[in-house]
Amino acid sequence: MRRQPLSDASAAALAETFRALGDLTRVRMLDALARSELCVQDLAARLHLTESAVSHQLRLLRNMRLVRTRRDGRLVFYALDDQHIVGLFEQGLEHVEEREARESLPRRRSEDGRGAEARLPRRSSENGTGATAGGYRRGRRS
Repeated sequence: MRRQPLSDASAAALAETFRALGDLTRVRMLDALARSELCVQDLAARLHLTESAVSHQLRLLRNMRLVRTRRDGRLVFYALDDQHIVGLFEQGLEHVEEREARESLPRRRSEDGRGAEARLPRRSSENGTGATAGGYRRGRRS
């Protein structure tokens, strides 16, 4: 089944969610909260951050509906809001780990012992810089 194109409101909300996930501290917080429900003090200790910094980031994550709260007496515990957030986090992590695994594989060598990049034809320019007319040299912008 095909889904409808994104509405402007949905596109904006999705971009905002990815923007919230685009911060190292918040990613570390979400990872910790994916493992267990935590209060501010425990989360701060686990991530080696101040309680103030954790509270600030949790407020942003709560406003984005990425985390939820549960009060137990005077303590407030935080957890990921729902399984969608867990799934989004896990899929993103799986993507990163697969990419890292591919990048860490040794490059295939040809019979002459040179890698694939060494066998690419080289173009030279008249000015001797190695840049081609299009401005590209071996996949990089010069």
